[in-house]
Parts: sequence; structure tokens; C-alpha cells
Amino acid sequence: MPEYSDEILDSNQISSTDKEGRPIPVTIPIALAPGITVVYTTRLGGLSAGDYGNLNLGGKSGDNPQAVMSNRIALSEAVHARLSLVSQVHSGVAVDVDDSFVVNTPFGFDVSGTHRSVEEYQTGRGMETDADGRKHEPTEPTGSAENVSQVIEADGQVTSQSGIALGMFAADCLPVLLADPVTGVIGAAHCGRRGLERGIIESTVELMKLKGADPTNIIATLGPRICGDCYEVGDEVADQFVKRFPLTKTQTRFGGAGIDIAEAAMIDLAFAGVHQVVDSMPRVHAATEYLEADPELAELCRTDGEGPAELAERIGNINHSMCTLENPLWYSHRRASLANKAHEGRLLALIVRQ
Repeated sequence: MPEYSDEILDSNQISSTDKEGRPIPVTIPIALAPGITVVYTTRLGGLSAGDYGNLNLGGKSGDNPQAVMSNRIALSEAVHARLSLVSQVHSGVAVDVDDSFVVNTPFGFDVSGTHRSVEEYQTGRGMETDADGRKHEPTEPTGSAENVSQVIEADGQVTSQSGIALGMFAADCLPVLLADPVTGVIGAAHCGRRGLERGIIESTVELMKLKGADPTNIIATLGPRICGDCYEVGDEVADQFVKRFPLTKTQTRFGGAGIDIAEAAMIDLAFAGVHQVVDSMPRVHAATEYLEADPELAELCRTDGEGPAELAERIGNINHSMCTLENPLWYSHRRASLANKAHEGRLLALIVRQ
């Protein structure tokens, strides 16, 4: 079995900012296979504020574009790779990013619909120049709804290149990260309820196979997601889902019918011939315990209005460390909705071959 990395990029252990003064993201890395790393971002170590605090990486939710840009650049620096971001639409479509990858942003490849144009990144138009002649983001946000990047809509990505961190946004949906360490082909899938029903895992594995991957060699892991005890969808939706994924209907802690999207993903991984699955939970659980006294996390809990104000009480209420609703390390659309919020941030689950 792969060994877990002992590294947590925590501002209590190292400088809280990088050489450019950006907050260093607090991430949870997992060594999936030799030379292949999965990274989960948390809410800690970024410039976003308010309902988006602090490490929002999503670019379509209304957050300050400059904060999102800073967060993404800092993350790219932290993982020593160029990010690859697509526009996720709960589809069954996967794409080979090797066909279109170009560095069109300071952090890598962005076709997610973030409110900045490819032309601006490539030409430097709209950016400022420092005393050394280097281009950087302006001091005031310049993005607008009409000014967006080229968009590729997909919920799965694959690559055979090293140094590319395939990213999947999440705030309750399940990221599934995959790697064939023999060929070096890696993949990432965004598995919400509808994407699972539409076969996004099968599509991603099939695309990996076209690039030479063998499902018997593929190692997968399941990222942070809302758990079956919390994902209440009602009987009608659950009964439809269970036709595709047997035994995934649940009774939630809220009293209604729910579904277990992680169990559904395991079913489709097996159907796709992927039987090596590394459990991310022990590493995430250890990181959660490690950060249970973190002052930044304590401040977020005190001010976010999404649960008890005391961090210790939030941690004590966790039954599933991977659950985005239960664990305050993660962004959660459902938790924000229960708190009557109109917005929330997005984490990124990344996989990269160095």
C-alpha cells in the first residue's frame, strides 16, 4: 500500500506567506503512488473574505477575482505544478487536457469560466508591471461577467504529462482521483449525483485507457464529500438513484431519505475495473486533529455562522472527517444553505505526477 506523506503545509510550522507575500494554503497531501500526489485544499491560508473565507478557489461564485487569483497562484506554488481547471457542469464528459493545455494564467491552464479573458493573461493587458518588469494582477479587480476565459465543459480530466495538477472543485460533490503509476497517466473526476448517474467515472477511466492506462494498475482515492448521513435528497430522488446504484439509499440524521455518493463511486470504480482504492480518511482525520487548535480555523468557526462558534465543539461533532458538511475544514454548499447563506467557496482536489 502507498505510504502517506507526513507533510501538512501549516502556517504554524512555516512562514505564513510565500516570497510574494501571498498566504500559503493549508493543504492535506496524500502520496497515492510513487511520484504521484493527491492534494486536498482546506478553507485555510487564503485571501478570500466573508462567506468565501479564506481559501476559495472557485472563480464563478462572485468572490473577489483578485483574491481567487492570489489563492490559485499560491496553491500552484505550494504543489510545484501548473493547475488545470475546467468548467464542471455535472456531466458524464471527460477530456484529455493534453489536447488543449496551454499556460494561459499565472497558475496554469484555466478553462473553467473564471471572469478573466485568455487574451489578458497571454498579452498582459489589464495587468500591472512591477519595478522589475514582471507582470502581476492589478490591485483592483477587473473581471466582469462578459469578460471570461475560453470554457471547456467537463467533469473529468486526464493527462499523461508530469507537472500538471488536475483540479476538481467541490463543496459537497465527490472528487475521485486516479493514477496508473506504470504508464504515468492520471485522472480526476467530479462526482456529484447527476455526474455519477451519467457515468463520469467510466468516462474518465475509458479516456485513461485510451492513453495507455490499464485499469488493473489504476489506484484511486475518494476525496472530501457530503456523507450519506448528511446528504438528504428525499425519497423520489433517492429511489431513482438506487436503481442505478443499489444499496446507496440512506436515512439521514435530519430524518429524511438520502444517498451515499461515495458508495456509488465505489460501485462504478469496480465496474470500470478499478479495484485498488486508497482510503484518504486516516490522513484527513489526522490532519483534522492536528488543526483542532488552529487559530485561523477557530476564527472562521467563530464568525462563519455555519455551526457552533467554538472550534472544539465543531470538531467534537464530526462523525466523518471526510464529510464536507460536518468538518469545518471543508467548504459545503449544504452547510452554507442551512445557515441561509447565498454563497460559499470551493475547495480543490488535485492529482499531480511530478
